[in-house]
Amino acid sequence: MAEIVAMLAEAPLFSLMDEDERKVLAASMEARSVSKGETIFARGDAGDSLMLLSKGRVQVYVETTEGTKVILGEVEAGEMLGEISLFDPGARSATAVAVEDTEMLVLEHDDFWQVLQKKPHIALDILAVMGKRLRATDELLRTQASQNVNDVIEVETTTFQRVADWIAEFSGSMLFLALNFIWFSFWIAINQLPLGLPRFDPYPFGLLTMIVSLEAIFLSIFVLISQNRQSQKDRVKSDLEYQVNLKAELEVAQLHHKVDSVYEAMQSHFSKLEKEKRTQEKSASS
Repeated sequence: MAEIVAMLAEAPLFSLMDEDERKVLAASMEARSVSKGETIFARGDAGDSLMLLSKGRVQVYVETTEGTKVILGEVEAGEMLGEISLFDPGARSATAVAVEDTEMLVLEHDDFWQVLQKKPHIALDILAVMGKRLRATDELLRTQASQNVNDVIEVETTTFQRVADWIAEFSGSMLFLALNFIWFSFWIAINQLPLGLPRFDPYPFGLLTMIVSLEAIFLSIFVLISQNRQSQKDRVKSDLEYQVNLKAELEVAQLHHKVDSVYEAMQSHFSKLEKEKRTQEKSASS
């Protein structure tokens, strides 16, 4: 009992409880062992229990409509599975499989509600913890799939990279072309035309050639730096698009599952009504 109480104290969901509340809760939990490779629960199964791992590791995943396995995460010792089922015993939204020999403590939904009758303050403690986790999850979803790729890159951009981007952008503008045309024309006019000015770079304009070569070298470097940053931005954009598409596929798969469940329930209900109608007809005829 003392070991279970200590595990509950380390679990985030029960962290706000006092010692007496944990003891009452521990008395209602049942130890269970699961072998490696064994399915703990499958997607669509009734969610009627919470599981606290004391040893081992469990993999949680879903399958898309194409049959692709998408791993949502792994639960290790000291972590929990199925805490939502304590308040909402609906269908499981994912499948959990033990990847190692696993030992766990199981708290059934009905047992939990019996505990609440003895210690109603437990519900407030758990709801407070779940509220914090829900806010953290909302923030994670907001930042993971709804980010602007330009904002992400901007946070990681250094001053030198911003300067390189500006130079690369400016070098491809009409203003840059016009400035170079005016500069070259002025340079050639001074050194070729009889304007009465000292000719500091006569034909074949060796100094101008060297300056233009240096300008071309530096501009090409800045353009390459900017292109590398654009490639990085494209990779981040691809990652964000993948995350959005993955979430959309999971939501669509869940909707398909719910529609199929409703269809099966309706078919079962219609079959039941049809049998009852036939029974009534037979009773009336006899």
